[in-house]
Amino acid sequence: MTTNTTRAPRVRAAELTGRGWLNTGGKEVSLADLRGKIVVLDFWTFCCINCLHVLDELRELEERYRDVLVIVGVHSPKFVHEADPDALAAAVQRYGVAHPVLDDPKLVTWSAYTARAWPTLVVVDPQGYIVATMAGEGHAANLEILVQELVAEHETAGTLHRGEGPYVAPEPPSTTLRFPAKAVQLPGGNLLVADAGHHRLAELAPDGETLVRAIGTGERGRADGAPDVARFSEPNGLALVPEGLRERLGYDVVVADTVNHLLRGVRLTDGRVSTLAGTGRQYLVGGPDNGEGYDPLALRISSPWEVAWSETAGAFVVAMAGNHTLWAFDPVEGALRHLAGTMHEGLVDGELRQAWFAQPSGLAVDGEGIWLADSETSALRRVNLTGRFDGAVRTAVGQGLFDFGHRDGAAAEALLQHPLGVATLPDGTVAVADTYNGAVRVYDPATGEVSTLASGLAEPSGLVVVDGGTHLLVVESAAHRLTRLALGEKGRRHDGGAHRTRRPVTEVAPTFTLRVVFTPPTGQKLDQRFGPSTQLEVAASKPGALLDGAGAGTDLERVITLAPGAGPGGEEADTVLSVTAKAASCDADPAVEFPACHLASQDWGIPVRVVEGGPAELVLPLHG
Repeated sequence: MTTNTTRAPRVRAAELTGRGWLNTGGKEVSLADLRGKIVVLDFWTFCCINCLHVLDELRELEERYRDVLVIVGVHSPKFVHEADPDALAAAVQRYGVAHPVLDDPKLVTWSAYTARAWPTLVVVDPQGYIVATMAGEGHAANLEILVQELVAEHETAGTLHRGEGPYVAPEPPSTTLRFPAKAVQLPGGNLLVADAGHHRLAELAPDGETLVRAIGTGERGRADGAPDVARFSEPNGLALVPEGLRERLGYDVVVADTVNHLLRGVRLTDGRVSTLAGTGRQYLVGGPDNGEGYDPLALRISSPWEVAWSETAGAFVVAMAGNHTLWAFDPVEGALRHLAGTMHEGLVDGELRQAWFAQPSGLAVDGEGIWLADSETSALRRVNLTGRFDGAVRTAVGQGLFDFGHRDGAAAEALLQHPLGVATLPDGTVAVADTYNGAVRVYDPATGEVSTLASGLAEPSGLVVVDGGTHLLVVESAAHRLTRLALGEKGRRHDGGAHRTRRPVTEVAPTFTLRVVFTPPTGQKLDQRFGPSTQLEVAASKPGALLDGAGAGTDLERVITLAPGAGPGGEEADTVLSVTAKAASCDADPAVEFPACHLASQDWGIPVRVVEGGPAELVLPLHG
């Protein structure tokens, strides 16, 4: 997923065309119906963590300007499962989307607006003209400034119409669980479930159905305290604290509180909740306020999705889906450290800090290693730890960001589709919650074979071995329930074919100039008082693809040389160029003694294809 911002020419917005609408009470919505409103089109897909970040960024904006602003989600699927209308309807409820959503499975509206990345925002003024296009996340502040400017302009011109928009809230179902994510078995036999859709934890009896107690009010938010006071926001991962540490630490369970960007602790005796790590603000790559050092409560984190205790690391390993990394939280030392991943998105094996992940979402510790469900690459990966913070990553199953399917057999040919959970089984095999295939798959490290244990499940997202190792408890998220599967049965072989998502590919010459053009905010200029105020970092997803131009430097212009052969045969390019640019600007008025300053930081993931005689320049705009 890329990040990029451009001012669009003044052209009429294209009509909104798709299969149907959600959150409108069954009514169709046209651009004519929205005339007089400021419209933000959010091109998203529900697998994408960047898209989920944008949904959360937009919540306050749409609430604050509800009488003049209409946000329209245009759902443009990447995975086959995401094109299922029932799956989309469930996702809209799961993530609390409080605006109309156009179902665009054939990417008709996506193409009409020439969207190239998830997420992309397009701003349409009250007269129906496109005024801005923004790709990626982190645009809430700029969007609010633009909305304020458009309100002032069109209220003066008489072209702004205040009032309610077309959003109609759906009737929520009444179920004990609502889009549960993960579960753990407690020492007494009960089950603790991350009840993500209810923004709480639910303790169930061993039958997996009877509610014993709720921890959290059930309202989205952030609050520590007693179970009837505490608040979560879409909690996902859960891990038991080792028995020998529970009394010392004062809590028994660690929770990945995903949308709050926090780790929380829960004391089971009274259900009290405390904050263990994070500030409540999202870690932004290149951002100035991510924090320094190792103090867990002083560092920002990004969408922690899963957590697991590792004896080798002497810490809880945290899958940070939001920035494609693994972190280590040592509760005894009181330290939080970056463990693995470059923060570039992709499928690259190697030493811990050199490996690339893509929304790591499931963890299972096995001896000195960790099995990892890497959702966006549809991969099962292995993290082998040779010390607390040393080791390497290898891929067992999976081929890349855009290749997926339901195929069993040899691991090199097997395919998954956006897996979210993983568990080690008593016989040494590994179970995978193959979420978008609605299946539980089994990988055998001894034979290198993949099989299907069960299918027809509703978005399985978590797995727990129970009943002394005879059963596997499956968290069926979209069915709002837990399901038991008998272990010991031989898996069957399934071949549902392979799929590949094609993104627009940028053709470039073997050697070309990469140029980032920075536009400071109005009234500001580059801050050169203490030396260079810009930085450019370039990397590639395919080892050996970037022959020259890799690394970080202060110049926003660089000559890049790529190896020939990216994207052979006209297929989806197998090299993604990862570019991160930063620029600091301050008030331009020399009379201001202490000028206000701003750091602009954006990253792009650009599929590229080397073509002899191709374009010799690639220009990317960076806006303050």
